[in-house]
Amino acid sequence: MARNTQVTADHNAPAVTQILAKFVATHPSKGWSDEVDLEAHRTFMNWLGCAVGATGHEAADAALAAVQVLQPAAQASVLGRATKVDMASAALLNGITSHTFDFDDTHLKTIIHPAGPVASAILALAEHQNYSGREVIDALVIGIDVACRVGNAMYPDHYDRGWHITGSTGTLGAAAACARLLKLNEQQTAMALGIAASQPIGMREQFGTMTKPFHPGAAARAGLMSALMAQQGFTASPKALEAPRGMMQTVSIKNDWREITHELGERFEISFNSYKPFACGIVIHPSIDACAQLRAKGVRPEQVQRIDLRVHSLVLELTGKKEPVDGLQAKFSVYHGCAAGLTFGFAAEEEFSDHIVTRDDMVALRRKVVATVDDSIDEASADVTATLTDGSKVHVFVEHAIGSLQNPMTQALLEGKFHGLSDPVLGQEQTTALINACWAIGNAANVQSIVQLATPKAP
Repeated sequence: MARNTQVTADHNAPAVTQILAKFVATHPSKGWSDEVDLEAHRTFMNWLGCAVGATGHEAADAALAAVQVLQPAAQASVLGRATKVDMASAALLNGITSHTFDFDDTHLKTIIHPAGPVASAILALAEHQNYSGREVIDALVIGIDVACRVGNAMYPDHYDRGWHITGSTGTLGAAAACARLLKLNEQQTAMALGIAASQPIGMREQFGTMTKPFHPGAAARAGLMSALMAQQGFTASPKALEAPRGMMQTVSIKNDWREITHELGERFEISFNSYKPFACGIVIHPSIDACAQLRAKGVRPEQVQRIDLRVHSLVLELTGKKEPVDGLQAKFSVYHGCAAGLTFGFAAEEEFSDHIVTRDDMVALRRKVVATVDDSIDEASADVTATLTDGSKVHVFVEHAIGSLQNPMTQALLEGKFHGLSDPVLGQEQTTALINACWAIGNAANVQSIVQLATPKAP
């Protein structure tokens, strides 16, 4: 029987694979404003703190054990451990830990966590091949721009279909960033993007499991390998992104090509990066913020009879787990987020630990949260009313949560977050030195001092 092979496709798409390759290969070093460069440093530091902080998680133990079965060469460091593995495995492992706590950066327009795939790939490559800090920052800005511009073009259809957009676009961002570090020419860079385009990674079904943080790690590894293969002459379609049966038209009906090409090299997507004060899915943050404000108003858990939460439908679609059984599931429970915000006034990684999530008082308080959909409320907002046992009500509306672009984390808050993650692994003094090294990476001759500071001292 003959097959109907007709597809709805754009046969006149611009040559975005080549356009992006030219941008990656030829855009000048630090070809952006000081504000963009500062955001790159903030992004790198936030990523590194997250990666170091989660290094002792059981997911990191399991992934490292699997990697070591392959007997990898000692080329690059596993952050937060006195262990070295091959470059590709270091990219994988550091990408996993950077996302394990769900505490990493977020490009709010697309919900991409861009640093995990990109920074994990380039730090491993830079450590092994001794690239400068300036080259690393340049590659970070450019790689994130590629990932997020492709994400802009496909979001929300691509995400709504079930793809974890951090992994699928992160593979391209990591490939672009590594191509930049390796100084590949335009043709080689197009091949690196083409190889990466056949490796989109990650499905949303995996949220709440160890495989979710695997996605940015696997994207980092795939992107690094794509660039290394292109350097050696491995080929791919020169239209791998835009062709009717290329990556983008295969995984998304929506493809707004202008999102890739408009102001390319003039507007940088890292400028729109944000950093999480709370260690969970970004759509829970307004609800946590609102409940923390309830606490600041004097409301205590034992006074609460009921909490009415009104949020956009996406919040419950992504984070509607009413009865999370462990910390990973709780990161996708707006109910637990509300309970943590009211009980502690914040929700860092400890507040999503298994022993907190399963505590009787937290379970009881979660069950007092009644969440309803109200699509007149923005995805980034939350409306919370606490009804107290004396019958009184206390109301809080959060339009923009702390950590959003409109209410960003300060440098001091970022450093405090880093200390909270890294101090238990490296100690306060070494963490302070590591933070200072991150702020200065753009002027560093290489990344060796950062890697050394991110390694625990022998007892």
